[in-house]
Amino acid sequence: MKSFPISTTDPAEYNVALPDAADVVVIGGGIIGVMTAWELAKKRQKVVLLEKGRVAAEQSSRNWGWIRAQGRDLAELPIMVEAGSIWRQMDREIEEDIGLRQTGIAYLADTPAKMERYAAWVPHARAAGVDSKLLSSAEIAQLLPDATTRWLGGLWTASDMRAEPWVAVPALARAAVRDGVIIREMCAARLLDIEAGRITGVITEAGRIATNAVIVAGGAWSSLFLRRHGVHIPQLSVRATVGATQPLPQIFEGAATGSGLAFRRRQDGGYNLACPGSEDIFVGPDAFRALGKYLPQLWADPMGVRVLPMGPADYPDSWTIARRWAGDQVSPFEKMRVLDPAPRKGIVAKMAKDFGTMFPQLGTVQMKKAWAGMIDTMPDVVPVVDNVADVPGLTVATGMSGHGFGIGPAFGRISAALALGDAPGYDIARFRLSRFTDGSKLELGPNL
Repeated sequence: MKSFPISTTDPAEYNVALPDAADVVVIGGGIIGVMTAWELAKKRQKVVLLEKGRVAAEQSSRNWGWIRAQGRDLAELPIMVEAGSIWRQMDREIEEDIGLRQTGIAYLADTPAKMERYAAWVPHARAAGVDSKLLSSAEIAQLLPDATTRWLGGLWTASDMRAEPWVAVPALARAAVRDGVIIREMCAARLLDIEAGRITGVITEAGRIATNAVIVAGGAWSSLFLRRHGVHIPQLSVRATVGATQPLPQIFEGAATGSGLAFRRRQDGGYNLACPGSEDIFVGPDAFRALGKYLPQLWADPMGVRVLPMGPADYPDSWTIARRWAGDQVSPFEKMRVLDPAPRKGIVAKMAKDFGTMFPQLGTVQMKKAWAGMIDTMPDVVPVVDNVADVPGLTVATGMSGHGFGIGPAFGRISAALALGDAPGYDIARFRLSRFTDGSKLELGPNL
């Protein structure tokens, strides 16, 4: 199995010469960008995908590997149902084992308030055709018979899946290339070339590509790139730490979260561990600008995020990073090929200890590796997937808020449709860019 997460230590897999022109250029080689580009190629578009570092090297190989409908925002639920179908189809067709397994996901409740929230969400899941159901305390004990913790009950979705992100996204990229996508790694998009208010090309560090359509799917870097062109989104980057244990006896085949710990069985026999609510925000100019829009989220979970006064110099929202640059200048995206934040050591030690306490038969839990990722998040915890009215030819698909891996295949199809002027197939008004400026009240996604 590949190492995880993906890094720049290995040679780039894609180093082809860029064409002079393309029908569509996709900026960002995470799951959203890869799936968008692949969908465009299936529609016989000449598409170029630009990645400043390595495909999937940032959050797309650093996430938990959950493919879940459970707990989704109501506007995302039908889209996630489609994504699940696409995952199953891809697993049959791409001829690589991406670790896709239908093993279910459990949310474990230790308070009556959580059970009430789960119960309120279940009817919406059923209406979308999702098999989520409430479990009693006894049923949770049957699901996790080796756990010493006893929960009041939980929420269970048997149809939810898991996959290995650092394996899956590169495999999807290879399949996209076989279908005609041109991928170039280690090649940053510096600027959009805009004439008379419309996109006419993309200026990269390797030259200009003529195009009338661009999709920005740059994850944590999207806001910085878009702001350079006068497009403002209140996106923040939040650091989240993940740890991987050494192979262990199987105590649960799927994924679960409860009592401050999330865990997911890996294909190599270990478990991925995380501590929900232990994320960090590095404060920078964008954080200050967006503070007002994040107040409802902070009020709902005032202890959920640790605020740090500043981030490293080359992070997307650092105080010193360049905010303006020319097409013939080195951009911030070239100075930080892969955003590789350090994990919080104390969190890694805590989750290993907590996992061993929850399942004492495992003994002392030994960690194999730990890493962190920067999650591109939005104030209402749902993404922006929309055409930019002020810049004809520009589509944005970003701010997946840590939920992008599972739903990525369907949002890729939707983003491709938007770029081509086709109907997305769903009511996606919830994901419109203008919700931050049109006076609408922001509604938080479900805090399950």
